[in-house]
Amino acid sequence: MKFVSHLQNGKEQSAVLHNGKLYNTAALDASLPDTMQAMLDNWAATFAITKAAVAALDAGQKSVESIEMAEATLLAPVPRPTSCRDGYAFRQHVAAARRNRGVDMIAEFDQYPIFYFTNHNAIQGPGEIECMPDHFEKLDFELEVAVIVGKKGRNITAAEADDYIAGYCIMNDMSARTLQMEEMLLNLGPAKGKDFSTVIGPWMITPDELEAFKVAPKPNHTGNSYNLKMTCTVNGIQVSEGNMADMDWTFAEILERCAYGADILPGDVIGSGTVGTGCFLELNGTAKLNNPDAVPQWLLPNDEVVLEVAEMGVLTNTIKAVDTDFSILKLKKK
Repeated sequence: MKFVSHLQNGKEQSAVLHNGKLYNTAALDASLPDTMQAMLDNWAATFAITKAAVAALDAGQKSVESIEMAEATLLAPVPRPTSCRDGYAFRQHVAAARRNRGVDMIAEFDQYPIFYFTNHNAIQGPGEIECMPDHFEKLDFELEVAVIVGKKGRNITAAEADDYIAGYCIMNDMSARTLQMEEMLLNLGPAKGKDFSTVIGPWMITPDELEAFKVAPKPNHTGNSYNLKMTCTVNGIQVSEGNMADMDWTFAEILERCAYGADILPGDVIGSGTVGTGCFLELNGTAKLNNPDAVPQWLLPNDEVVLEVAEMGVLTNTIKAVDTDFSILKLKKK
């Protein structure tokens, strides 16, 4: 099933996307809550009830009011996640980025998966992304997928970790590269370069819907892997293409590391990291390597960024400039 959050009469509502229409969860069954976080807090039960309710709907055993998907105001599938981490799972992206900087591939990439915490209060869904002047100093998209956790866990193994995943969605880990690179010179971060917007959506698809796309993980790795095409277009021009099956570290392995000595919780969002070719930082570096006169591309005000992943839908955002000249880059001490 596909789950969304949308705004109805000024209130957040969780819903199932079925045959192009949204059915609010609480309308499908009176025992269901009306937000995705509340659904995830008791996911095994609420998912089973929802599945039965949709089957009854299809069988004509119940009638429920619906909203056309195209007419809904979509939020992030989980508008206020309990936390947000982002991984570093695609070797192709890491190797290309390091090659473009003239440094060797780091051996530790193949030894263990890593992640960082980002701003879970800056999660948003489809629509406008407001950016400050400093963000436009090398503003970048990042084409990723994410999992949403549906069960509390601690010290879980990769072999069991897929059972903790409620669903998958597209993720755009927006990046202000000048801010990011400045702070990372101090061996800390990324922080300000990432904390203004992380986009997920348009829906969360449950793992049972992806069974037909399952493939073997990379050799010597554990966990589910899926053959799902990933693309990004900017203003209608495709700039990136990859595949979720290219993840070297699986989500199960990333979850194993996340949960070591710490709780993962229902509503946690965990990203894959950028797919190969999945950001301008990598693409610009490759272009410059092949042609010293190549002109770098970065996101600009009013650009339309469209991320698409097979079965996960299309995530569309428009870049908007905040009307201000306030700059923290200008506050640097000399």
